[in-house]
Amino acid sequence: MMIDDLDARLIEIFTRNPRLGVMECSRRLGVARGTVQARLDRLTARGVITGYGPDIDPRALGYDVTAFVTLEIRQIGGHDPVADQLAAIPEVLEVHTITGRGDMLCRVVARSNADLQRVIDQIVEVRGVLRTSSVIALDTPVPYRILPLVADVARREGR
Repeated sequence: MMIDDLDARLIEIFTRNPRLGVMECSRRLGVARGTVQARLDRLTARGVITGYGPDIDPRALGYDVTAFVTLEIRQIGGHDPVADQLAAIPEVLEVHTITGRGDMLCRVVARSNADLQRVIDQIVEVRGVLRTSSVIALDTPVPYRILPLVADVARREGR
């Protein structure tokens, strides 16, 4: 079984309260502390839980612009060397290899539209990048979320 209802409730509690202690979590779930710890260890070992860090809002750091930049790259060198160079640009938050018209998709942030041009210029300077295309996010009506997926998996697995 992937995850069950207890795993899903455990993930939800720690997603909503990442600083919560294991003892308090066990009290809220009504299960033994050892059960919570064993479940956390199992979920972490299986790669379901990948971290416990705080979520950071780039806007609170002065990065008010979010954009998605599609890259066309030289295929000869592959994706990895390009991704390694992109990782050196602090404003590049995510890089995905994709299908379709481009080869890679980056989520980037910038302080302003003018600053976005600076970030894009840095991306274009990466060896292997041939061309970029950008779209600016105007709003984020559904921010990154994982709990609905966790609940759905637990529901389907619980059958």
